Amino acid sequence: MDKSKNFVSATEINYGKDGLITAVCQHYQTDEVLMVAFMNTEALERTLSTQQAWFWSRSRSELWNKGATSGNKLHVRRVSINCDNNTILMAVEPSGPTCHTGNRTCFFRTLDWSQSDE
Repeated sequence: MDKSKNFVSATEINYGKDGLITAVCQHYQTDEVLMVAFMNTEALERTLSTQQAWFWSRSRSELWNKGATSGNKLHVRRVSINCDNNTILMAVEPSGPTCHTGNRTCFFRTLDWSQSDE
């Protein structure tokens, strides 16, 4: 196996038409998915240089540093990219609850399949 294929340069990242890439944040010890957000080039560069999670807010049209207000930061341990170069996976160490609701993860609710239309 050619190990050089395991590294992706910044020019190979496939940002969407909106200039964003999906970023999945996963607890680095438990593999639990904590949150999903979006990154533009600057958010990814800041994340890599500071080892703190930075994202692009689509609703506010601005960069945001996760935990800057709440103190519940995500310390980045590893950054991977999928085979299509269009999704980032970050192994992170949270310094508190990740979800803005105060829950450990944003995925704390279960979809009720019994209410589906028939």
